[in-house]
Amino acid sequence: MKVTVVGTGNMGSAFAKQLSSVGHIVRITGRDIDKAKVLAAQFDNVSAYPAAEALGDSDVVVVATAYDDAVKALQSLGDLGGKVVIDITNPLSADYMSLTIGHVTSASEEIAKAVPQAHVVKAFNTLFAQVLADGPFFANDQRGSVFVASDSERAKQTAIALAQSLGWNTVDAGALVNARYLEPLAGLNIYLGYGAGLGTSIAPAWLGK
Repeated sequence: MKVTVVGTGNMGSAFAKQLSSVGHIVRITGRDIDKAKVLAAQFDNVSAYPAAEALGDSDVVVVATAYDDAVKALQSLGDLGGKVVIDITNPLSADYMSLTIGHVTSASEEIAKAVPQAHVVKAFNTLFAQVLADGPFFANDQRGSVFVASDSERAKQTAIALAQSLGWNTVDAGALVNARYLEPLAGLNIYLGYGAGLGTSIAPAWLGK
């Protein structure tokens, strides 16, 4: 796939690494274009662009910014009509220990309202950057899960295909409204990682018999 990654922080870097490692073509952008260029130079198939040129002919946009910056960052790309937007954000408080919105809406739903021409899908939000960068395999041959929620079947299947191409198990989490469950799940994972001291090499997974 051709993927535009918005954000040059830990999650954006992890996406660039993993997407490029399996042959996806990546265009990356961020507030600091020089940082984007340095990041892009580390990987094959990754190029840096200013926001207005970053969309190109990409099939998918991954918004890897903080939630508060997501809408502005997406709008800076230009026309998102028909594009699949993978929202990995969580609406976290300053200390990362709570969510700033929830119950009656979610980060994904608010983003979808702001960019109605795009097909928004929630995915990857339950993973720490370290986990994403290291890949889907954990101790004792365990494989991690990516939970996927969207009102668009095309967006959902695109996110599932992208996650599976990186080696992850995928869980169809239903409609976009279920981001209201996935974002608190990420919050619990963050608490366990930082608040409970379990570290950032953990992730929630869905098991079946």
